[in-house]
Amino acid sequence: MPQPVDIVGLLEAGIRAEETRQRTIASNIANLETPGYRRLDVRFEELLAKALHSGQAAGATQVEPEIFQPAGTPLKSNGNDVNMEMEIGEMLKNSFRQAAFVRLLRKKFAQIETAITIRE
Repeated sequence: MPQPVDIVGLLEAGIRAEETRQRTIASNIANLETPGYRRLDVRFEELLAKALHSGQAAGATQVEPEIFQPAGTPLKSNGNDVNMEMEIGEMLKNSFRQAAFVRLLRKKFAQIETAITIRE
């Protein structure tokens, strides 16, 4: 029998992942001109999907984002592969995802508060 999904825990895990991604993007931008610097990225969504599909929904809230170095990115002459336009685009997408997680978490807490108020 499938385990119930902890929505609040999943939203919190998503917020943690977006915080990690934001720091990673900031580090990439800070190292835009650092010779030999290779950009970093964050793997979270596929790890979360794997945990959810494994039948261990409760364990999905424990999924932690992984920082990794993508392969095959084009290098500039100084051996650096950071592309400012791409990083800004990723930062914007990340900000939207994080805002969505926070809005959903607020909505969930409002539902819980309403349920408590109705029972009183």
